[in-house]
Amino acid sequence: MKEYRIITIPGDGIGPELMESTIAVLEAVQEMNGALKLNLEEHEAGAGRYARYGKRISDETLQACHEADGILKAPVGNPAVRTPEGTEAGLLGGVLRTGLDLFANMRPVKLYPGIRSPLAGYEPGGIDYVVIRENTEGLYASRDKGVGGPEAVADTLIITRKGTERVVRFAFELSRKRNGAPEDGVRRVTCVDKSNVLRSMALFREVFFEVAADYPDIEAEAVYSDACANHLVIRPAHYDVLVMENMLGDLLSDLGGATAGGLGMCPSGNIGEKFAFFEAVHGSAPDIAGQGIANPLSLILSAALMLAHIGESEAANQIETSVWGALEAGEIRLDNKGRAVDGSQAITEAVCARVRGEI
Repeated sequence: MKEYRIITIPGDGIGPELMESTIAVLEAVQEMNGALKLNLEEHEAGAGRYARYGKRISDETLQACHEADGILKAPVGNPAVRTPEGTEAGLLGGVLRTGLDLFANMRPVKLYPGIRSPLAGYEPGGIDYVVIRENTEGLYASRDKGVGGPEAVADTLIITRKGTERVVRFAFELSRKRNGAPEDGVRRVTCVDKSNVLRSMALFREVFFEVAADYPDIEAEAVYSDACANHLVIRPAHYDVLVMENMLGDLLSDLGGATAGGLGMCPSGNIGEKFAFFEAVHGSAPDIAGQGIANPLSLILSAALMLAHIGESEAANQIETSVWGALEAGEIRLDNKGRAVDGSQAITEAVCARVRGEI
Protein backbone atom coordinates (compact mmCIF):
# COMPACT_ATOMS: atom_id res chain seq x y z
CA MET A 1 0.00 0.00 0.00
CA LYS A 2 1.23 3.48 -0.87
CA GLU A 3 0.82 5.93 2.00
CA TYR A 4 1.07 9.70 1.79
CA ARG A 5 1.11 12.36 4.47
CA ILE A 6 -1.21 15.18 3.37
CA ILE A 7 -1.51 18.47 5.25
CA THR A 8 -5.00 20.01 5.05
CA ILE A 9 -5.70 23.64 5.90
CA PRO A 10 -9.50 24.24 6.16
CA GLY A 11 -9.07 28.01 6.16
CA ASP A 12 -11.74 30.64 6.74
CA GLY A 13 -15.25 31.49 5.62
CA ILE A 14 -16.51 28.76 3.29
CA GLY A 15 -13.12 27.03 3.48
CA PRO A 16 -14.07 24.38 6.07
CA GLU A 17 -17.19 23.47 4.05
CA LEU A 18 -15.15 23.02 0.87
CA MET A 19 -12.55 20.96 2.70
CA GLU A 20 -15.24 18.70 4.16
CA SER A 21 -16.59 18.03 0.66
CA THR A 22 -13.13 17.42 -0.75
CA ILE A 23 -12.17 15.01 2.00
CA ALA A 24 -15.37 13.05 1.31
CA VAL A 25 -14.31 12.72 -2.33
CA LEU A 26 -10.78 11.67 -1.34
CA GLU A 27 -12.24 9.04 0.99
CA ALA A 28 -14.34 7.69 -1.88
CA VAL A 29 -11.23 7.53 -4.06
CA GLN A 30 -9.40 5.54 -1.40
CA GLU A 31 -12.33 3.13 -1.09
CA MET A 32 -11.97 2.39 -4.80
CA ASN A 33 -8.17 2.20 -4.69
CA GLY A 34 -7.22 -0.23 -1.96
CA ALA A 35 -3.51 0.37 -2.51
CA LEU A 36 -3.81 4.10 -1.82
CA LYS A 37 -3.77 5.59 1.68
CA LEU A 38 -3.91 9.32 2.36
CA ASN A 39 -3.07 10.23 5.94
CA LEU A 40 -4.82 13.58 6.26
CA GLU A 41 -3.46 15.89 8.94
CA GLU A 42 -5.46 19.06 9.65
CA HIS A 43 -3.67 22.30 10.56
CA GLU A 44 -5.19 25.67 11.42
CA ALA A 45 -3.98 28.73 9.50
CA GLY A 46 -5.44 31.95 8.15
CA ALA A 47 -7.49 34.84 9.48
CA GLY A 48 -9.15 32.90 12.30
CA ARG A 49 -5.80 31.84 13.66
CA TYR A 50 -4.40 35.38 13.33
CA ALA A 51 -7.37 36.81 15.24
CA ARG A 52 -6.76 34.37 18.10
CA TYR A 53 -2.96 34.20 18.25
CA GLY A 54 -1.62 37.16 16.27
CA LYS A 55 0.06 34.88 13.71
CA ARG A 56 -1.53 33.49 10.55
CA ILE A 57 0.40 30.21 10.55
CA SER A 58 2.44 28.43 13.21
CA ASP A 59 6.05 27.30 12.94
CA GLU A 60 4.81 23.76 13.57
CA THR A 61 2.52 23.92 10.54
CA LEU A 62 5.30 25.28 8.35
CA GLN A 63 7.54 22.43 9.47
CA ALA A 64 4.78 19.91 8.72
CA CYS A 65 4.45 21.39 5.23
CA HIS A 66 8.17 20.84 4.67
CA GLU A 67 7.79 17.20 5.67
CA ALA A 68 4.52 16.32 3.90
CA ASP A 69 3.94 14.60 0.58
CA GLY A 70 1.21 17.07 -0.31
CA ILE A 71 -0.57 20.16 0.99
CA LEU A 72 -4.22 20.99 0.32
CA LYS A 73 -5.44 24.46 1.28
CA ALA A 74 -8.99 25.80 1.30
CA PRO A 75 -9.60 29.57 0.93
CA VAL A 76 -8.23 31.71 3.74
CA GLY A 77 -8.62 35.31 4.81
CA ASN A 78 -11.30 37.65 6.05
CA PRO A 79 -11.48 41.31 5.01
CA ALA A 80 -12.45 42.20 8.58
CA VAL A 81 -9.20 40.79 10.02
CA ARG A 82 -6.35 43.22 9.34
CA THR A 83 -2.74 43.73 10.34
CA PRO A 84 -1.72 46.95 12.12
CA GLU A 85 -0.52 48.20 8.70
CA GLY A 86 -4.02 47.73 7.27
CA THR A 87 -3.39 44.74 4.99
CA GLU A 88 -5.48 41.58 5.18
CA ALA A 89 -3.99 39.42 7.91
CA GLY A 90 -5.01 35.87 7.07
CA LEU A 91 -3.52 35.37 3.60
CA LEU A 92 -0.97 32.57 3.22
CA GLY A 93 0.08 32.72 -0.43
CA GLY A 94 3.26 34.70 0.13
CA VAL A 95 4.25 32.70 3.20
CA LEU A 96 3.92 29.31 1.52
CA ARG A 97 4.95 30.18 -2.04
CA THR A 98 8.10 32.02 -1.04
CA GLY A 99 8.89 29.90 2.02
CA LEU A 100 8.67 26.64 0.08
CA ASP A 101 10.14 28.14 -3.14
CA LEU A 102 7.07 27.19 -5.18
CA PHE A 103 8.06 28.99 -8.36
CA ALA A 104 5.32 27.72 -10.68
CA ASN A 105 1.69 28.63 -10.06
CA MET A 106 -0.38 26.35 -12.31
CA ARG A 107 -3.92 27.54 -13.04
CA PRO A 108 -5.96 25.42 -15.47
CA VAL A 109 -8.87 27.10 -17.25
CA LYS A 110 -11.33 24.58 -18.69
CA LEU A 111 -14.93 24.78 -19.81
CA TYR A 112 -16.88 21.85 -18.34
CA PRO A 113 -20.26 20.53 -19.52
CA GLY A 114 -23.28 22.12 -17.93
CA ILE A 115 -21.34 25.34 -17.36
CA ARG A 116 -22.49 28.40 -19.24
CA SER A 117 -19.64 30.53 -20.53
CA PRO A 118 -20.26 34.23 -21.16
CA LEU A 119 -18.49 33.61 -24.47
CA ALA A 120 -20.96 32.41 -27.10
CA GLY A 121 -20.43 29.28 -29.14
CA TYR A 122 -17.98 27.34 -26.97
CA GLU A 123 -18.71 23.69 -26.26
CA PRO A 124 -17.31 21.70 -23.29
CA GLY A 125 -13.56 21.40 -23.73
CA GLY A 126 -13.54 24.24 -26.26
CA ILE A 127 -11.70 26.35 -23.71
CA ASP A 128 -8.83 24.35 -22.20
CA TYR A 129 -5.52 26.00 -21.37
CA VAL A 130 -3.20 26.46 -18.39
CA VAL A 131 -1.79 29.73 -17.10
CA ILE A 132 1.67 29.28 -15.56
CA ARG A 133 2.39 32.22 -13.29
CA GLU A 134 5.93 32.75 -11.99
CA ASN A 135 5.37 32.66 -8.25
CA THR A 136 8.42 34.05 -6.45
CA GLU A 137 9.58 37.08 -8.45
CA GLY A 138 7.89 39.82 -10.47
CA LEU A 139 6.07 42.71 -8.89
CA TYR A 140 4.79 40.63 -5.98
CA ALA A 141 8.35 40.09 -4.77
CA SER A 142 7.80 43.55 -3.27
CA ARG A 143 5.00 42.27 -1.08
CA ASP A 144 5.19 44.21 2.22
CA LYS A 145 8.46 45.85 1.03
CA GLY A 146 7.29 49.02 -0.70
CA VAL A 147 9.30 52.12 0.13
CA GLY A 148 8.18 55.72 0.41
CA GLY A 149 6.03 58.06 2.38
CA PRO A 150 2.42 59.18 2.39
CA GLU A 151 2.74 60.99 -0.96
CA ALA A 152 4.59 58.37 -3.04
CA VAL A 153 5.44 54.70 -2.73
CA ALA A 154 7.62 52.52 -4.98
CA ASP A 155 7.32 48.75 -5.42
CA THR A 156 10.12 47.02 -7.32
CA LEU A 157 9.51 44.50 -10.11
CA ILE A 158 12.32 41.94 -10.27
CA ILE A 159 12.89 39.26 -12.91
CA THR A 160 15.98 37.03 -12.95
CA ARG A 161 17.38 34.78 -15.63
CA LYS A 162 17.36 31.75 -13.30
CA GLY A 163 13.81 32.35 -12.09
CA THR A 164 12.52 32.83 -15.61
CA GLU A 165 14.33 29.83 -17.05
CA ARG A 166 12.92 27.37 -14.53
CA VAL A 167 9.31 28.52 -14.84
CA VAL A 168 9.49 28.60 -18.66
CA ARG A 169 10.94 25.10 -18.71
CA PHE A 170 8.10 23.98 -16.43
CA ALA A 171 5.61 25.39 -18.97
CA PHE A 172 7.18 23.54 -21.90
CA GLU A 173 7.33 20.26 -19.97
CA LEU A 174 3.64 20.66 -19.10
CA SER A 175 2.71 21.28 -22.73
CA ARG A 176 4.40 18.00 -23.68
CA LYS A 177 1.94 16.19 -21.38
CA ARG A 178 -1.16 17.86 -22.82
CA ASN A 179 -3.17 17.33 -25.99
CA GLY A 180 -2.58 20.76 -27.47
CA ALA A 181 -4.88 23.72 -28.00
CA PRO A 182 -8.58 22.99 -28.69
CA GLU A 183 -8.47 25.09 -31.86
CA ASP A 184 -5.90 23.05 -33.77
CA GLY A 185 -4.42 20.39 -31.48
CA VAL A 186 -1.02 22.11 -31.52
CA ARG A 187 1.12 21.89 -28.40
CA ARG A 188 1.94 25.55 -27.86
CA VAL A 189 3.55 27.67 -25.15
CA THR A 190 2.81 31.40 -25.17
CA CYS A 191 5.02 33.95 -23.46
CA VAL A 192 2.96 36.87 -22.11
CA ASP A 193 4.84 40.06 -21.23
CA LYS A 194 5.22 43.83 -21.66
CA SER A 195 8.68 43.67 -23.21
CA ASN A 196 7.92 46.71 -25.35
CA VAL A 197 7.83 48.84 -22.19
CA LEU A 198 9.82 47.17 -19.39
CA ARG A 199 13.43 45.94 -19.49
CA SER A 200 12.59 43.25 -16.95
CA MET A 201 9.94 41.86 -19.28
CA ALA A 202 12.36 42.03 -22.21
CA LEU A 203 14.65 39.70 -20.23
CA PHE A 204 11.71 37.37 -19.57
CA ARG A 205 11.00 37.14 -23.32
CA GLU A 206 14.68 36.69 -24.20
CA VAL A 207 15.05 33.77 -21.78
CA PHE A 208 11.74 32.31 -22.98
CA PHE A 209 13.00 31.90 -26.54
CA GLU A 210 16.35 30.58 -25.33
CA VAL A 211 14.53 27.79 -23.46
CA ALA A 212 12.10 27.25 -26.36
CA ALA A 213 15.05 26.18 -28.54
CA ASP A 214 15.30 23.05 -26.37
CA TYR A 215 11.72 22.09 -27.28
CA PRO A 216 11.49 21.98 -31.10
CA ASP A 217 8.37 19.81 -30.81
CA ILE A 218 6.45 22.61 -29.07
CA GLU A 219 5.34 25.78 -30.85
CA ALA A 220 6.62 28.91 -29.08
CA GLU A 221 5.10 32.37 -29.43
CA ALA A 222 5.03 35.66 -27.53
CA VAL A 223 2.27 38.23 -27.05
CA TYR A 224 1.94 41.45 -25.08
CA SER A 225 -0.23 41.17 -21.98
CA ASP A 226 -2.84 43.70 -23.12
CA ALA A 227 -3.27 41.86 -26.42
CA CYS A 228 -3.45 38.57 -24.56
CA ALA A 229 -6.33 39.83 -22.41
CA ASN A 230 -8.16 40.54 -25.66
CA HIS A 231 -7.28 37.16 -27.17
CA LEU A 232 -8.42 35.18 -24.13
CA VAL A 233 -11.89 36.57 -24.79
CA ILE A 234 -12.08 36.48 -28.59
CA ARG A 235 -9.99 33.35 -29.32
CA PRO A 236 -9.37 31.31 -26.13
CA ALA A 237 -9.28 28.03 -28.08
CA HIS A 238 -5.91 29.06 -29.54
CA TYR A 239 -4.12 28.61 -26.24
CA ASP A 240 -2.52 25.56 -24.66
CA VAL A 241 -0.04 26.78 -22.01
CA LEU A 242 0.74 30.42 -21.21
CA VAL A 243 3.66 31.53 -19.03
CA MET A 244 4.10 34.98 -17.50
CA GLU A 245 5.27 37.22 -14.66
CA ASN A 246 3.59 36.99 -11.27
CA MET A 247 1.08 39.85 -11.33
CA LEU A 248 0.18 39.34 -15.00
CA GLY A 249 -0.59 35.72 -14.16
CA ASP A 250 -2.75 36.80 -11.25
CA LEU A 251 -4.83 39.06 -13.48
CA LEU A 252 -5.12 36.95 -16.63
CA SER A 253 -5.88 33.67 -14.84
CA ASP A 254 -8.87 35.37 -13.19
CA LEU A 255 -9.99 36.73 -16.56
CA GLY A 256 -9.72 33.24 -18.00
CA GLY A 257 -11.64 31.76 -15.09
CA ALA A 258 -14.53 34.11 -15.80
CA THR A 259 -14.84 32.68 -19.32
CA ALA A 260 -15.13 29.13 -17.97
CA GLY A 261 -17.82 29.60 -15.34
CA GLY A 262 -15.95 31.53 -12.66
CA LEU A 263 -13.21 30.82 -10.17
CA GLY A 264 -15.35 28.16 -8.48
CA MET A 265 -14.46 25.93 -11.44
CA CYS A 266 -10.72 26.65 -11.39
CA PRO A 267 -8.22 24.52 -9.46
CA SER A 268 -4.59 25.49 -8.92
CA GLY A 269 -1.24 24.14 -7.86
CA ASN A 270 1.86 25.88 -6.52
CA ILE A 271 4.83 23.74 -7.45
CA GLY A 272 8.55 23.84 -6.75
CA GLU A 273 11.45 21.46 -7.05
CA LYS A 274 10.83 19.86 -3.63
CA PHE A 275 7.41 20.97 -2.39
CA ALA A 276 3.92 21.77 -3.68
CA PHE A 277 0.59 22.92 -2.37
CA PHE A 278 -2.80 22.94 -4.04
CA GLU A 279 -5.67 25.32 -3.42
CA ALA A 280 -8.94 26.80 -4.60
CA VAL A 281 -8.03 30.15 -6.14
CA HIS A 282 -11.11 32.08 -5.06
CA GLY A 283 -11.71 33.87 -1.77
CA SER A 284 -13.26 32.67 1.46
CA ALA A 285 -16.67 34.31 0.78
CA PRO A 286 -17.60 34.94 4.43
CA ASP A 287 -20.96 36.35 3.30
CA ILE A 288 -22.21 32.87 2.33
CA ALA A 289 -20.31 30.80 4.91
CA GLY A 290 -22.48 28.25 6.68
CA GLN A 291 -25.33 28.44 4.15
CA GLY A 292 -24.42 25.21 2.36
CA ILE A 293 -24.46 26.80 -1.10
CA ALA A 294 -20.73 27.13 -1.80
CA ASN A 295 -19.39 25.31 -4.85
CA PRO A 296 -16.61 22.91 -3.72
CA LEU A 297 -15.45 21.92 -7.22
CA SER A 298 -12.42 24.22 -7.29
CA LEU A 299 -10.94 22.52 -4.23
CA ILE A 300 -12.05 19.04 -5.34
CA LEU A 301 -10.31 19.55 -8.69
CA SER A 302 -7.27 20.95 -6.86
CA ALA A 303 -7.14 17.68 -4.91
CA ALA A 304 -7.04 15.87 -8.26
CA LEU A 305 -4.05 18.01 -9.30
CA MET A 306 -2.38 17.08 -6.01
CA LEU A 307 -2.91 13.37 -6.62
CA ALA A 308 -1.47 13.66 -10.11
CA HIS A 309 1.55 15.51 -8.74
CA ILE A 310 2.38 12.79 -6.19
CA GLY A 311 2.13 10.16 -8.92
CA GLU A 312 -1.42 8.90 -8.37
CA SER A 313 -2.65 9.74 -11.87
CA GLU A 314 -5.35 7.05 -11.91
CA ALA A 315 -6.93 8.45 -8.76
CA ALA A 316 -6.65 11.98 -10.14
CA ASN A 317 -8.41 10.89 -13.32
CA GLN A 318 -11.20 9.30 -11.27
CA ILE A 319 -11.99 12.68 -9.75
CA GLU A 320 -11.70 14.61 -13.01
CA THR A 321 -13.94 12.22 -14.97
CA SER A 322 -16.44 12.05 -12.11
CA VAL A 323 -16.79 15.84 -12.01
CA TRP A 324 -17.12 15.98 -15.80
CA GLY A 325 -19.72 13.19 -15.83
CA ALA A 326 -21.81 14.66 -13.01
CA LEU A 327 -21.91 18.06 -14.72
CA GLU A 328 -22.68 16.52 -18.10
CA ALA A 329 -25.59 14.52 -16.65
CA GLY A 330 -27.04 17.55 -14.86
CA GLU A 331 -26.42 16.04 -11.42
CA ILE A 332 -24.57 19.23 -10.48
CA ARG A 333 -26.29 22.55 -11.06
CA LEU A 334 -24.78 25.99 -10.50
CA ASP A 335 -26.50 29.37 -10.65
CA ASN A 336 -25.18 32.38 -12.58
CA LYS A 337 -23.04 33.33 -9.57
CA GLY A 338 -21.43 29.89 -9.44
CA ARG A 339 -23.25 28.79 -6.29
CA ALA A 340 -24.70 25.32 -5.77
CA VAL A 341 -28.39 25.35 -6.76
CA ASP A 342 -29.10 22.13 -4.84
CA GLY A 343 -26.54 22.76 -2.12
CA SER A 344 -22.89 21.86 -1.57
CA GLN A 345 -23.81 18.44 -0.22
CA ALA A 346 -25.55 17.51 -3.47
CA ILE A 347 -22.39 18.28 -5.42
CA THR A 348 -20.31 16.20 -3.01
CA GLU A 349 -22.69 13.26 -3.23
CA ALA A 350 -22.84 13.40 -7.03
CA VAL A 351 -19.06 13.31 -7.39
CA CYS A 352 -18.64 10.59 -4.75
CA ALA A 353 -21.29 8.42 -6.36
CA ARG A 354 -19.45 8.53 -9.69
CA VAL A 355 -16.08 7.86 -8.08
CA ARG A 356 -17.58 4.75 -6.47
CA GLY A 357 -19.13 3.67 -9.78
CA GLU A 358 -22.66 3.89 -8.44
CA ILE A 359 -23.80 5.81 -11.51
